[in-house]
Amino acid sequence: MANIPIDGNTDFTILFFVSRDIPRGEATCIEASPVVSSGPGRPVKPVNGLFQKRLESTVKYGTLTVVMADGRGFTCGSGEPHVVWKINHPRTPLKIALDPDFQLGESYLRGEWELPQGTLTELLCVLMRNFNLEKNHSPKSVGGRTIRQWNSLRRSLSNIARHYDLEETLFRSFLDRDLHYSCAYFKQPEETLEQAQQNKCQHILEKLCLSPGMHVLDIGCGWGGLARYLTQHGDVEVQGITLSKEQLAVAEQRRAESPMQEMLRFSLQDYRTHQGKYDRIVSVGMFEHVGKPYYPAFFRHLQRLLKESGVALLHTIGRTSGPGNTNPWIARHIFPGGYNPALSELIRALNEVQIHVTDIEVLRRHYALTLMHWGDRFQAHRSRFAQQKGEVFCRMWEFYLAASEACFRTGSLVVYQIQLARDWRQVPETRDYLYS
Repeated sequence: MANIPIDGNTDFTILFFVSRDIPRGEATCIEASPVVSSGPGRPVKPVNGLFQKRLESTVKYGTLTVVMADGRGFTCGSGEPHVVWKINHPRTPLKIALDPDFQLGESYLRGEWELPQGTLTELLCVLMRNFNLEKNHSPKSVGGRTIRQWNSLRRSLSNIARHYDLEETLFRSFLDRDLHYSCAYFKQPEETLEQAQQNKCQHILEKLCLSPGMHVLDIGCGWGGLARYLTQHGDVEVQGITLSKEQLAVAEQRRAESPMQEMLRFSLQDYRTHQGKYDRIVSVGMFEHVGKPYYPAFFRHLQRLLKESGVALLHTIGRTSGPGNTNPWIARHIFPGGYNPALSELIRALNEVQIHVTDIEVLRRHYALTLMHWGDRFQAHRSRFAQQKGEVFCRMWEFYLAASEACFRTGSLVVYQIQLARDWRQVPETRDYLYS
């Protein structure tokens, strides 16, 4: 989704039981504390005591009942949702406590815990809402961000292939008919995914301030859905570029079937090597794969490709809590090299080029609704993919979708739509034109 990286790359931080905000004496109790009792029966091992203590002292919003591997349990928090978290392996609490960012998802892949009551998204929402996301210092999150986001031309191709070159049937199973792998725009929560994705395309079309005959560049065009929409409804010529061979093949096939095929072009190319001058540039769900070290270069190339009278629109997942790190589980399994920027990081990079920011819109829960639809549709085909790709793959994919949805439901991630112009006089002074 790009998207997502969770995040598009979708990016999320779940919880941190053993963090720097815990007094040092508590942090060492994993090995040194006395045995902790949890009521009748045998005492709980020290790590489970810490696991229980951290949950009971922190979870206030939502009700969480935890059933340990030996059958004993405890309940913390209050209100809805009420989730029952059953841990199947005695060492799972220790692994999650020591490295929650990575091991929460990894232990789910291995079937080490399950949910007799409640959904995966509900569990992750409870954890995210109660734990301080910015106190995370998990071993796999600290340091090395520049190295992990060093997305050279060769590495970018490799990273994109890891996700977007998965078989087309997977994406067709949960996306809308036009294969939009990015946040939809829900004017009403009850709208269908297909309608909401068309809303998104129209919203972008309006923000680009198109006129018939203009030349448009779509950076990270995916399977070509937005390019086809702009051509059909804006009467413009669109050049789409992507790094995914599988996406390019589908885009070319659908171009050949389109009555507007003469106005559409697609190519396998990086934005850094593309040449030309365009009236308009759009990039949806691609910026999450750029990597922070390349933000200045991205906007320099955007300026180079945009005519003096040009307008651009950047649509990207963003974090609301300031600069951070990509969740290590997402980086390992879903979006290698991905990073969801903070708005401050975007603006800082934009200050280095001669492009004006003319409008910023923050889409909040639209992506949560989009991901909810994707998750439901994937579940409808889950048994087929379990047979074809295995249970571990299905658990990975559903954890990715659920965790990403939880990030948007709890407000840790949003979508930024940033309108840019070489000459700020090229766009209207108010937003009235978007809704007339």
